[in-house]
Amino acid sequence: MIHLRELAAAHVEKPSIVAIGVFDGVHRGHQLLIQRLVENARASDRTAVVITFFPHPDVLLRGLSGRYYLTSPDEKAELLTELGVDVVITLPFDDRLRHVRAAEFVDKLVGQLKLSSLWVGEDFALGYKREGNVPFLREQGVVKEFDVHTVDLLMGDHAAISSTRIRESLLAGDVESANTWLGRGYRVQGEVVHGQKRGRTIGFPTANIAVWEELVIPANGIYAGWAEFDDQRYMAATSVGTRPTFNNGQDVTVEAYLLDFDGDLYGKTLSFSFERYLRPELRYTDIPSLIEQISKDVADTREFLMAQEAQTLKE
Repeated sequence: MIHLRELAAAHVEKPSIVAIGVFDGVHRGHQLLIQRLVENARASDRTAVVITFFPHPDVLLRGLSGRYYLTSPDEKAELLTELGVDVVITLPFDDRLRHVRAAEFVDKLVGQLKLSSLWVGEDFALGYKREGNVPFLREQGVVKEFDVHTVDLLMGDHAAISSTRIRESLLAGDVESANTWLGRGYRVQGEVVHGQKRGRTIGFPTANIAVWEELVIPANGIYAGWAEFDDQRYMAATSVGTRPTFNNGQDVTVEAYLLDFDGDLYGKTLSFSFERYLRPELRYTDIPSLIEQISKDVADTREFLMAQEAQTLKE
């Protein structure tokens, strides 16, 4: 994987096909554009390049903060590479880049990447005050000898698939809709850190995942999904929330109980994919009631994920 942080570091030997966009989440709409780009690049012996940005332009332009991203820059680059992209360039979106004129940016693409074709969504625009829209870019292409190819937005449930819709679904706990639009299970990952170890005392030890503080976490509740570490995968019943039975704090934690696992996970990087929302987070007045409910959550998790695997094998 070639993942660069500045355009000047790119050195391509062949002409390139370039896609530009935020691509947060690398959802099915993004995938369609990228897959077509890669196929065209392979057929014409050109380099497949994706230019993206971090932080998200909305952070600078709209002052957004907190948990907003569906993917970290490195995870996004990995997903794009898995689609066949040769070079991923993550540019820092700052005030300097914000004021770059569209024609100047195009000149850099032509000079640095040997741009021969620019692939974008039909509503795309770049440069200062979004002056570099598709008609502008087509005019630039005539003069600077590259073509502009637009890809229609992919529709889902009668509306365009977008990172915004996916964020909204996750924050509502509707992980199954989000996963449909993503084309995979929504995933968080992080180091397993020490928590209060309450689960261990009731027979359900959990792995407390230190999730990147800017990544979206689905709504509080209990979820079924897959936990992965060191190339191993386990079914997991996972709690997102503030652990109301044991404390009344405001800090949201992601704690996964791995089914059929017995071992030490502290210090390991663990990922968890949210496959199904099981129930809301509840406060129990006694520990036996909590244990009974967790046992049901584990059974529901096993039943759902086994059925999911069986369906995957059929397909």
